[in-house]
Order: sequence, then structure tokens, then C-alpha cells
Amino acid sequence: MNFRILAKVLGLLLLLLSVAMSVCAVFARVDPMAVKLNATWALFTSAGVTFLAGAILILSGLGKFDRIPRREGVVIVGLGWVLSTVFGALPYMLCEPHLNWSQALFESASGFTTTGSTVISDLTLWPRGILLWRSATQWLGGIGILVLFVAVLSYLGVASKSLFRNESSFKTGEASTARIRDTALTLLKIYLGLTGLCLAGLRLLGLSWFDSVSHAMTTVSTGGFSPHNASIGHYTGWGNGWAIELWLSVFMVLCSLNFLIFAVIAAKNWNRLREEDDARWFLGITVGISLTIGLGLFADARYSIDLVEALRESWFIVVSIASTTGFGTVDYELWPAWCKALLAILMIVGGCAGSTAGGMKVGRLEIFLKSSAHEVIRAFRPNQVFRLVVNGSPVDDASRARTTSFVALYLLIMALGSVVVGILEAGHGVDLETCLGAVLATLSNIGPGFGDLGPTENFSQLREPTLAFLSGLMILGRLELFAILVLFVPAAWRRY
Repeated sequence: MNFRILAKVLGLLLLLLSVAMSVCAVFARVDPMAVKLNATWALFTSAGVTFLAGAILILSGLGKFDRIPRREGVVIVGLGWVLSTVFGALPYMLCEPHLNWSQALFESASGFTTTGSTVISDLTLWPRGILLWRSATQWLGGIGILVLFVAVLSYLGVASKSLFRNESSFKTGEASTARIRDTALTLLKIYLGLTGLCLAGLRLLGLSWFDSVSHAMTTVSTGGFSPHNASIGHYTGWGNGWAIELWLSVFMVLCSLNFLIFAVIAAKNWNRLREEDDARWFLGITVGISLTIGLGLFADARYSIDLVEALRESWFIVVSIASTTGFGTVDYELWPAWCKALLAILMIVGGCAGSTAGGMKVGRLEIFLKSSAHEVIRAFRPNQVFRLVVNGSPVDDASRARTTSFVALYLLIMALGSVVVGILEAGHGVDLETCLGAVLATLSNIGPGFGDLGPTENFSQLREPTLAFLSGLMILGRLELFAILVLFVPAAWRRY
């Protein structure tokens, strides 16, 4: 392990983080609604500490290198998210009101991983500067701090393919450094464009600048943080509340698709677009489950709701869950059990590879289901040869094996995680549904869970060790397991 490379790259990452904190600190200072300057002090102090730590790492990593080896790339990605979470927690601890260490770590991890779970019971007590930082962490985490970094490193002449491969869910193949840089820049342009368009629409719909900026950042990142306790339900009573929900749902869907689809559309490469199985699967699943739940709620005699309202509620909640955003307008805990079961499936599946959404990803589900179907047929036709094609490309046996291993490991971690939460919360009245909901919400980067952690509740009721454990699950899910698990492999840390 080349520790100089680790120190230099991670130091640069912390400098980038300190700049983001400083921007939020400036807003906190000039915010006309700020009663006290404690948010300004907290953010500037956090920025200074983060900058100092970054500078120390850079100085300890002095030396020239023209490429980042694969092993260092994997470790940088894992440590990058851990360090971002730790330093990103500082403003929550230094501000007033403040969070304790485990709560601050949880809130920071929830931001950077775009999970959207929270331990803050009343957002109205918090300064807007801190709430802006809270939204900014999701925006930074959405595109992936290190994907942003890839473009910078590439321009510095550093081959950063290993960073891009392990940070994002895009396929890199044997692409050159220039190609990786161009792809990273394309993603940034698309991300900025979607953010600007979402923000402009929210302003036209009557939201304040602060609300528009906050929700644009957390919608495009599919994060789900809101500066309001009622989330998007805050606007339900507005005359154009339905339009706000519709506008946000459109961007939640768009940002759950592979971002490079937009580049394909811009290039008018319609043949390539027709090969995008992931998008068709995601849209089909989302629309199908939305209609099923909407019609089910309308037909259920226990709910006095008309068809249009039922479809409106089901559409927004289903899109919010399927995209792993986690915005809320109604309490789905009041829905029938079969509706919550469908939502749980959506939580596990998530969005498309190459998007800001979490979950296992639709592409893996497609490969897993098709491979399973082939194995069933092989039981009575052992000599039949199958050719599995996904997104226009054949899937080899190695890819099938990796997908099956990932799905199995994902479900195993989910099951074991629920057991761990149950043990940590033993004697505190947490039931099985809540344990499963906590793990599902954090590992899949959803936000709200089930039981006592539903859309109208928060995670502040959980004990400190549980919050720390769930913070780790958020990062584990955001990096799709392996980039974090490798940090616990001794061989990854050997010098050479």
C-alpha cells in the first residue's frame, strides 16, 4: 500500500469539503432570517478544522505520482466516504442546538450517502445555514464526491480509473484516462443541468429561494432531506401542491435512470437508447406498482379517498421509494400490509446503475431473475444453451456469478444487520418490523423505514451504538458493499 498516494488524494478531498462548508458559512452569515451567528461559527470552524486536516495529509503525501493503482483506488474510495462523514458531522456538533457524536455521525452519513434518514425531531429549531449544509451534503454525495474528484485528478495528469470504477456504478471497461475524465465531466454537466432545471421549476411554482435550492439539491441527488418537518407534505395544502409533487416526481424518475442516457439522447443515438433495458424495467416496475397501490387504496372500503387522490398519493410515494429519495406526503404506515410489502420490494431493488439512486439496482435484478429462470429450465433441459443479453450486451458467466454473489451478500447483510439492531436495542421496545425497516432504510439508502421508523417518525429514539452501526450500513450500501468491506481485509494494507 502506497500511503503517500492515500494521504495526498484524501487531503485534496478534505480541502474540497472545507470549501463547501465555507460556502454554507457565508450563507449563514448573510441570511436575513438568522437570529444568532452560531451556525456561522460552527460552519467556519468546521471548515477550518477540515482544511487543516487536509493540508496535513497533503504535506505528508508530498511526491509525484502519475497513476492511482487499483488497490489504492479501492481504499481511497472507502476512506474518502468515511472521512467525509466524520468531518461533515462537525457542524452538527458545534452548532446550537447540537447533536451528540453518534447522532451527528448518523446525520452526516445520511447526507453524504443520500439516504435521508434523520435524528432531528424539529427542523424549525435549527439555523438555515446548517439546513443548507445538510442539503449540500446530499448534493455532493449524489454525484459522488470522488467522481467530481476524478475530473480534477485527470486534468492533473493522474490516472484515476480505479477511483471512478469503485466510486460509481458505471462500466469503465478498458477506457483511457482521457475517456474517464470526459465521462466524469459529462456526468457533472448533466448533474448541474438537472439541478438548475429543477430549481428553476420550483421557483416558478412559488417556492422561496432557500426552499428551491434545498429541494433541488436533495431531489436530483435522490436524497430526500427537506428543511420542513412534514417534508413535501408541507406543500400539500397549497393550491398548486399537486404541481410541486408532479415536478419533483419527474426529477426523481429522471435521476433514477442512468445519467449517460441523457448524453445518448443529446447525441440522437436512438439505437443505443432502445437497448436500455434498465430504464424500461425501472419505469415498468414503478408505474405498475403505483397503479396497483392506487387502485387498491381506492377500492379499499377503509379509505374514503377518490380515485384521483389515491393515484396522486400512490404515485408520489412509489416514485419516492423506488428512486430511494424518501420524500413524504402521506404516512404509508397507514396503508394495508400488502402495500407496504410492495414498498419493501422497491426499497431493495432501487434505481438504475449509473444514477444517484440506491438499492441493489434494477440491472442486477434483471440478471438475477433471468439467470434464475435459465437454471429452472436447465433442470429439465440440461443441454440447452442460453444467451443472456442485458442493455444490448451479452452477460458472461463471470458477471452472472458476481451478480448472484452480490444479491446473496446484500440479503445476508440485511438479515444479519436486523439481528444486530435487535440485539443493540434489546429491552428498548423495538420490534422486528422496526429492526428490518431500520436496516432496509439505511442499507438501501432510502430514508424512512417501517414500524416506529416510518415516514412521520425519525431515528432519534435509537441508542448511540445502533446509530453508529446504521451509519456504517449507509456507507456500505452507498458504495455497493465491496469498496467498504475491502477495508477490513489485511492484505489491502500491506506496504510494497
